[in-house]
Amino acid sequence: MEMITKRWKAEKHNKMTRHKEQRVGIFIDVQNMYYSAKQLYSSKVNFISILKEGVAGRKLIRAMAYVIKADIGEEQHFFDALTKIGFDVRIKDLQIFFGGAKKGDWDIGIAMDVIRMAGKLDTIILVSGDGDFKEMLEYVKAVGCRAEVMAFGKTTSSKLKEEADLFIDLGQNTRKYLIGSRQRRPAPMKKTVPKITGTKVAVPKDAKQAEKAKQPAVIEAAVKPAKRAPDLSQKKQTRIEMPTLPKIEVQKREEVLKKQI
Repeated sequence: MEMITKRWKAEKHNKMTRHKEQRVGIFIDVQNMYYSAKQLYSSKVNFISILKEGVAGRKLIRAMAYVIKADIGEEQHFFDALTKIGFDVRIKDLQIFFGGAKKGDWDIGIAMDVIRMAGKLDTIILVSGDGDFKEMLEYVKAVGCRAEVMAFGKTTSSKLKEEADLFIDLGQNTRKYLIGSRQRRPAPMKKTVPKITGTKVAVPKDAKQAEKAKQPAVIEAAVKPAKRAPDLSQKKQTRIEMPTLPKIEVQKREEVLKKQI
């Protein structure tokens, strides 16, 4: 049992190996990626980053992009941009049935191209989350190719994830794989500053309890107005009178003066 487990781990490790000598082909289901990005993140896909990450320094043999033409004015500019990046763009018209029903998909077309090219490739990279491609991955693995899948994890079939030798979840790095995507940052905390009103310090309720034990008595004393010094001008001044000598003493002093004269 232990040997079987070790062998399974070794095979799993070999499946995950990528090296620069591998010949790779990348096949992008543009409609699937477009609507997944729009529904999940209200954004657009960065196909340049997807191509670069998918190839990962290996030998790119073919890059295919499958689109649906819906007669929208801006879509031709988008198709031209994909061509400039290096994709071989395959276009299919949107089918409109009686009653207004519309259909446009490349499931069979993508599968047929992959099967035709599998003999010239070492790795097949499927950029789609459609579970209908599970049997296609089984086939390419059976003929000796490595099967890799790139898609948004939230909209990718679990069967497709299990069948792939490597699954890259584009939703784990939206800043890289989406255009104009920004990760939300937590809002900065507001600083609460005590407000001085009159002779008391008014502290917000959320900070009052936390700072109750830390408020020094000096602050309260500094805020209170100092006591006024007593105004001596308003008090009644006390008159100081010299003591008067008795009459006998006065008579004796007069007699002494007369004898001296």
